Amino acid sequence: MSVKKTIIHLFNSSLKRVLVKNHVVKLSKFCNNTLHKKYCTEAKELKEYKTPIENIRNFSIIAHVDHGKSTLADRLLEITGAINVNSGAQILDKLQVEKERGITVKAQTVSLKYVYKGTEYLLNLIDTPGHVDFSSEVHRSLAACQGVILLVDANEGVQAQTVANFYLAFGKDLVIIPVLNKIDLKNADPERVTNELISLFDFEKEEILRISAKQGIGVDKLLETIIEKIPSPPVDRTKPFRALVFDSWYDRYRGAISLIYISEGSLSVKQHVTFLHTGKSYEVKHLMLLRPEEELVKTLYAGQVGCIACHMKTSKEAHIGDTIHLKNEPVEPLIGFSPPKSMVFAGIYPVDQAQHLALRSAIEKLVLNDSAVSMSPESSPALGQGWRLGFLGLLHMEVFCQRLEQEHETASIITSPSVTYKAKIIGKQNIKENRGDEIFFNNPSFFPNPQIVSEFYEPMVLGTIITPEQHVRTIMSLCENKRGVQQSSKHLDTKRMILQYVLPLNEVIIDFHDSLKSITSGFASFDYEDYGYEVTDIVKMNVLLNGMPVEELSTIVHASKATGSAKRLAAKLLDIIPRQQFLIAIQVTVGVKVLARENLKPYRKDITGKLKSGGDMQRRRKLLAQQNEGKKKLRMVGNITLPRETFIKVLKK
Repeated sequence: MSVKKTIIHLFNSSLKRVLVKNHVVKLSKFCNNTLHKKYCTEAKELKEYKTPIENIRNFSIIAHVDHGKSTLADRLLEITGAINVNSGAQILDKLQVEKERGITVKAQTVSLKYVYKGTEYLLNLIDTPGHVDFSSEVHRSLAACQGVILLVDANEGVQAQTVANFYLAFGKDLVIIPVLNKIDLKNADPERVTNELISLFDFEKEEILRISAKQGIGVDKLLETIIEKIPSPPVDRTKPFRALVFDSWYDRYRGAISLIYISEGSLSVKQHVTFLHTGKSYEVKHLMLLRPEEELVKTLYAGQVGCIACHMKTSKEAHIGDTIHLKNEPVEPLIGFSPPKSMVFAGIYPVDQAQHLALRSAIEKLVLNDSAVSMSPESSPALGQGWRLGFLGLLHMEVFCQRLEQEHETASIITSPSVTYKAKIIGKQNIKENRGDEIFFNNPSFFPNPQIVSEFYEPMVLGTIITPEQHVRTIMSLCENKRGVQQSSKHLDTKRMILQYVLPLNEVIIDFHDSLKSITSGFASFDYEDYGYEVTDIVKMNVLLNGMPVEELSTIVHASKATGSAKRLAAKLLDIIPRQQFLIAIQVTVGVKVLARENLKPYRKDITGKLKSGGDMQRRRKLLAQQNEGKKKLRMVGNITLPRETFIKVLKK
């Protein structure tokens, strides 16, 4: 291909039109541009890394929040030469929200080279989040791994998420390497934490490594242990190409990019692949290894983890858990993983309906990158057209909205979160989302008539709390106040205990975690897992303004907490609703029973001001009585018009 044709091709692929003279120097300058350097595939020779299967190790780092996963990843990158020393902290935490909050949100992958006993090894590292709301990222990471590093803070010891992550890796039969981090801290107690690991997980004392990720102490020994203990991937390069998509994201120039783990065969640029889920075929435009920056390669081989770009036009064409194979060479689907079940639901609406299309596009691109989010259209007379989004938790919801604003510059209104309830109906009824004799709903608008319901059910979770012993009584009181039922309690060591409670999910998502951290001064940790549905007594709480129901302000609450919730809602509405020329009666009801009432007083003109001080009292009373009669008539014919901002203040989280 001539230089001129190459330049034209490159500019078309990046959606840019630039006039360039027919000269090699111009092409070189173009390729040095940081934005377009990755697209110059025809202008340079692509590398190829055919690492032997026995020299590949795929592993993840799993741990509780703030136990040093990202710091350890930085040291591994420095020791293997992927980055320069002192390149910065948390290299793999690339999102702005991750840098601001100091937490890992997205699992990141990086391919490292390490020479051990004269042999070069390819280490594929996946850094995972630690917060319970991003457990789906851990699931996806482990799908492409044969081993994990279980990282534990030598000061804080085993935490709730440590336990959850251990059993997650143990259930997948992965090799687990226990590692104590932060041994350089003044208050570190490696002996105590070692005993915790031995008593909880049956590790041998000799296999527990001690490191300082910050100082780099013991990290070389960890790398050697990874090579010695974690097996090479069970793959076959002689079979037809087959790969698992375990992550994806959207690029404005290259469309949807898929992160794949190749289990069989190999894949080269310009070959055609088919995605099993959609049945659509594409030409492979780019293949990349993450080191940690993208490095274009010619071929990916079984056992490797890399990226594939096919210039997909829409973000809906890439599905996490899908199997990819060569066109016209069908294969059996790989055992993927079921998408995580959303537990917390909220409505999301554009601030201005003119931004509806922009917000929809932004949400679709983020949902591609975060498959744990479910999405369905929703409309509200007060807020307009929007969507009902499902999340794994409150932090997940907050991070998603923050990414919408930071990465896509779209402002949105997020309503108060809710959970999915279930109702068993009597007889056959033509009800939306009817599944036999059960219906599911997470929106008060779809709350069924109690007269046709035999039983209501609410989602429950099994919560695990690890806390210092002195806080046990206050935690038990908190759990009982949240309608929790204790399942077990035992000592972790002489100073800490493990408590397990079955709790309603609706009570957990609102403020449970914040309350727990508050009463324990931040020393307790909390993790939960799905525990199915249990029979409950829930009611729909309605809001009436001068006797007229306002459906958008309805909520679902437990019957035992209906009165308290009604009083708080009525008081909140009293402060938010704008005053009118007539009295507004704010009533919060369940069925026909009024649980709370507030009167919003009208604007009132002093019609007795023209009377002189000390004037006739009968005259004053007559004027006030006439005014009251006029207000009553105005109230009878007046329509209460609530501005959109009022609904936003009430509904917004």
